[in-house]
Amino acid sequence: MPTYNKLVRDKIPQIIESKGKEYSTKVLNDEDYIKYLKEKAYEELDEYCAAETDGEAVEELVDLLEVVRALAKQHGSTFEELESVRKDKAVKRGGFHEKVFLIEVKD
Repeated sequence: MPTYNKLVRDKIPQIIESKGKEYSTKVLNDEDYIKYLKEKAYEELDEYCAAETDGEAVEELVDLLEVVRALAKQHGSTFEELESVRKDKAVKRGGFHEKVFLIEVKD
C-alpha cells in the first residue's frame, strides 16, 4: 500500500473507497493544517509550472486557488476579503498586466 502523508481534497477517501481500496486518514489540528496547506501550495504550484497545455495550467491554478481559499479561512479571512485587498493593492502598485520586467535601478 503506497504511503502519501499529504493533505488531500475532502472527497478523496470516498473515491478511494469506491474503487474497493482501503485507506487510513486523520483529521489535522489547526497548526498542522496550515503546515500541510503550505506544503500543498508548493505542490500545486510545481504542478502548474510543469503543465504543458493551457487546460492543464487552468486545472492546476484551480487547485492552487482552492488552497488559497482554505488558507484565507484559516487566517480568519474570506476569499472576498482577499479580493478586496488585492484590488486595493492593484490600485496602489498595479498588477502584472503590462508584463513589466525590471532589469536594474541605478542610485
